[in-house]
Amino acid sequence: MDFEEFVLAASLADLAEEPRAREHADAAEFRMDLADDPLAALDDYDGDLPILATNRAAWEGGEAVDDEARLSDLAAAAELSCVGAVDVELKSLAEGEGGRVAEAARRTGTAVIASTHDFERTPDRAALRETLDEATDRADVGKLAVTAGERADVLDLLAVTREFASAGERVATMAMGAPGRHSRAVAPLYGSRIGYAPVDPADATAPGQYGLATLARLVDELS
Repeated sequence: MDFEEFVLAASLADLAEEPRAREHADAAEFRMDLADDPLAALDDYDGDLPILATNRAAWEGGEAVDDEARLSDLAAAAELSCVGAVDVELKSLAEGEGGRVAEAARRTGTAVIASTHDFERTPDRAALRETLDEATDRADVGKLAVTAGERADVLDLLAVTREFASAGERVATMAMGAPGRHSRAVAPLYGSRIGYAPVDPADATAPGQYGLATLARLVDELS
């Protein structure tokens, strides 16, 4: 996966749901931290959509509590032919053992996404730039999810997204929460390369997500 164009990823905790995502998604984000035996599921996977593997740490909003084990599993996933990209927390890449996941990915041509989530606020533009600078320096795609307290917060995020996209950097941005929900549909217009949505809206993995069919329609109609 090169993310030269926008990729809509269906967020799945069970790869058996992948056939339901094919009509609208370009990829399947497999939330390994939400699955019982994720490596076995990946070994058995025979779906059509490329996998974006995420094994989200509890300290970044996921359910994986053992950092060493989750990163080992993610590194193993990065070497599987069905996996086109892996998501590694920027903090893990900068301060922890995330580098070994990136190394495993690069050995096999798997893309690396460096992600950061702020579940409390939207930082100012300077801080947004600083985070995306580091993320795009360490990975193929820099992902930044913030929390919008008001709709105006989205303006800062979109402006910075456009700056990076115009400079040739691959970024994925979104604002979580009700005031930022529309960012998921409009961010691709400003250069965001990845969108995430559950097949069933009831299975949302982040605040403010649209259902897959709805987000696909909105992105298509706005583009």
